[in-house]
Amino acid sequence: MGVAIRAGFLYFALVFVAGFVLGAIRTFLLTPVLGDTFAVLVELPAMLLISWVVSRDTISRLGVPREVPTGLMMGAVAFALLLVAEAIADRFLAGRGLAEHFRAYEFAPGLLGLGAQILFALFPALQMLWAGSRRR
Repeated sequence: MGVAIRAGFLYFALVFVAGFVLGAIRTFLLTPVLGDTFAVLVELPAMLLISWVVSRDTISRLGVPREVPTGLMMGAVAFALLLVAEAIADRFLAGRGLAEHFRAYEFAPGLLGLGAQILFALFPALQMLWAGSRRR
């Protein structure tokens, strides 16, 4: 399980950096023109593609065993780290407390983001399933 935890940390870190950059572009360039929801809808496909590729490459680079439970562990570690990092970033960059941060999930942009984060968490296990079905 150690390799799954290390992979989860790396997967989180790489995707978080990409998300931070794309989030800044969304916030400062897209949101003023398109509004919150549409700006998120423009950003999500890129983030999901980046997440898929980073997950696949992390699994390969670290030699993560191609087992669904290992993929679930990797995704759970990355997801937990992402939730904590986003709450911290929201606090220090936007000045929002934890209650405000979680209240954002009540609206379309927050729900869309949460849905993408859940997919991000599932990508390692989905890739393990896909790899297993291709071997048969």
